[in-house]
Amino acid sequence: MKHPKPLLIFAALLCAFLSSEECRAQFKEEAFSQQYNSDTTSTAGKDSVDVMFSFKEYFGALGHKNTMQIGTMFAGSAVFIGGNQIYNRQYWKLPLVYGTIGGGVGAGIYFNSQGNKDVAKWCFIGAGVAYWATMMDGVINYRPSDYPHAGKATLYSLLVPGLGQIYNREYWKVPIYLGLMGFGVHYYLDCARNFQRFRNIYLEATNPDIQYDGPITADQALYYRNIYRRYRDYALLAVAAVYLLQIIDANVFSYMHGFEVSDDLAMNVSPTVIMPDNQLAFNSPGTTPAIGLRLGFNF
Repeated sequence: MKHPKPLLIFAALLCAFLSSEECRAQFKEEAFSQQYNSDTTSTAGKDSVDVMFSFKEYFGALGHKNTMQIGTMFAGSAVFIGGNQIYNRQYWKLPLVYGTIGGGVGAGIYFNSQGNKDVAKWCFIGAGVAYWATMMDGVINYRPSDYPHAGKATLYSLLVPGLGQIYNREYWKVPIYLGLMGFGVHYYLDCARNFQRFRNIYLEATNPDIQYDGPITADQALYYRNIYRRYRDYALLAVAAVYLLQIIDANVFSYMHGFEVSDDLAMNVSPTVIMPDNQLAFNSPGTTPAIGLRLGFNF
C-alpha cells in the first residue's frame, strides 16, 4: 500500500481548515472585541458559521439586491469566474477576465493537440495566473465596513504568503514567514535534486543490460535515495505548515487588532506561608506550614 503524497496531504489539510466550522468558530470577532454585553440577536453579532455558503445570498448579491461576506464572494467566484468583478461593479474587467483565462486555456488545448507540449504548458500556466489575478482583484476591491477585516486578511495570506501580515501592518512578521518558507523550498529542491541523482544511480546499477562500474553501489544508492526522499517530503510538509501558520496568524491578529490591553501591567512577587490542608487527614501531627512565593499579575 503506497503512502499518500505530501502535497495531497497538504491540500486535504488546507481544505479541511478552510471549510471546518469548528475552526471558523474559534476565530469569531466576538472572542476579541471585549463587548460582552452586546445583543447576540443582532445582525452584527450573528455567528458567521450559521451558513457556510448560500447560493441565494451569492446570486442575490451579484444582482446587488443584498450584500455578502468576502468569504462567500471568494468561494462563489472561484467557481463562477467573474463574480468578484460583478459584485464590485467593475464590469469593464469582465472581457479581460474571460479573454485571458479562456484564451490561455484554448491556446493550451490547441498547442497540446499539435504536439507542442512546452508551449501548451506555458499557456495553461498563463491561464492559471490570470485566474489567480482575478481572485486577487476581487479581494483587493472588496470594501469592508471595518479595518482590519479578518476575511480580507485571511484571503490575502491565502493568495500571497505574508500579504495578510502587511495588511494588518505587522511588517516585522513578513521576513520571518518568507524566510522560513524560502529556506524550506530551498531545502526541498536540494533534496529533490539529490533524490533524482541517487535514483538514477540505483536504476543504472540494477539494470542488467548496463555494465555499471561507478563508485557507489546499488545498496548505497538505494539508501541515499530513500533518505533524500524522506527529507524532501519533510521539507514540503514544513513549507505547508508555515504557509498554514501565516494564514492563521493573519486571521487571528486581524481580530485582535482592536483588543485593548491596559497600560497598568504589573507583576507582584511576595513571600507567603502555605498552610497545610488537613481536612481529609485522620492523623497528621507532624504537618507544618510551608514557606513559598506568591506571584500575581495585574492587567
